[in-house]
Amino acid sequence: MNYKEIPSPAFVLDEKLLRKNLELINNVQQEAGIEIILAFKGFAMWSAFPIVREYLKGATASSLYEARLCFEEMKTRAHLYSPVYLDHEFDELMSYSSHIVFNSVKQFEKYSQRTKTAGHKISCGIRVNPEYSDVGTDLYNPSAPGSRLGVGSDEMPDELPEGIEGIHFHVLCESDSFSLEKVLKILENKYSKYLHRAKWVNMGGGHLMTREGYNHQHLIKLLKDFRKKYDVKVILEPGSAIAWETGVLVSTVQDIVEHKGVKTAILDVSFTAHMPDTLEMPYRPKIIGAQDPSEESRYLYRLGGGSCLAGDFMEAYDFGRELQIGEQIIFLDMIHYTMVKTTMFNGVNHPAIAIWTKDEQLNIVRKFRYEDFKNRLS
Repeated sequence: MNYKEIPSPAFVLDEKLLRKNLELINNVQQEAGIEIILAFKGFAMWSAFPIVREYLKGATASSLYEARLCFEEMKTRAHLYSPVYLDHEFDELMSYSSHIVFNSVKQFEKYSQRTKTAGHKISCGIRVNPEYSDVGTDLYNPSAPGSRLGVGSDEMPDELPEGIEGIHFHVLCESDSFSLEKVLKILENKYSKYLHRAKWVNMGGGHLMTREGYNHQHLIKLLKDFRKKYDVKVILEPGSAIAWETGVLVSTVQDIVEHKGVKTAILDVSFTAHMPDTLEMPYRPKIIGAQDPSEESRYLYRLGGGSCLAGDFMEAYDFGRELQIGEQIIFLDMIHYTMVKTTMFNGVNHPAIAIWTKDEQLNIVRKFRYEDFKNRLS
């Protein structure tokens, strides 16, 4: 990728890297005999869906708009899950959905009969809560105490309600296959009698199989054994794994200010508006040509976003040289869980969206303007 050709600011997806991830994921899918589908909550860059469709045939949605996007751009009906469904949206939701997972037995009882009027087959499922997760950040932990997500084993009826064909759980986040193994042991201990009645089991997302060092053969064996034991179809819906390390956010230094000995390079992007996970998760993004400070560091620069939020910054990086106004700052791994969570807070413009094609060409697929900001308001 030739960064000098990219106008700032811009999110840029590298097609070759995306295909590399998808080839690996498809290999797991084929060897394990399961179905892997795209989770829109992690990656919904629909201009890249023609590439994704070459490897994955389905997607999961969590709202009416995501379900419609799946139908229109992934060219298939969605596997739908939401913590709650709205009565006035449900008929339209059904038209875009092949699977509907309910967060509670009450929600299933409210809508199950309506699913039979859809005009096409809808397979209903229930989300369960194994009450175990090794996710360390509560904001991202679906099994945190008192979680509203899924039915605990103590709240499940004695028998799987008639009409429920699938069991769904989601308790992982950027996890490995050994975390999944721990979850499956607890799931089987608490829900085995329901698993034996199910036609399919959706193991949710958080399976970061494209991260370096992931044990794919261990994952494949886990999935094969589970599928055989319960005679069920197994579905995974990773979000991060599809677009993991497939692109960048290109920014430019607009000013350098100093206060009390702290130098801050102010950029044309915002952490709170464009990279919210860096503040929420939190995690520290990697930057080309920069590293974490050490005792020997001489050229330290805090990076400041362009909004007026006081906390819109990252603590100092060591650039090994003096930064100059006008030079690029390239944030790595900025495609998954980034564009899907951006805002136009403070009226800060959204970076352009682009694809660096496999033919080494820059394709800018979207630029944002004042109307995009104005039309979100009233």
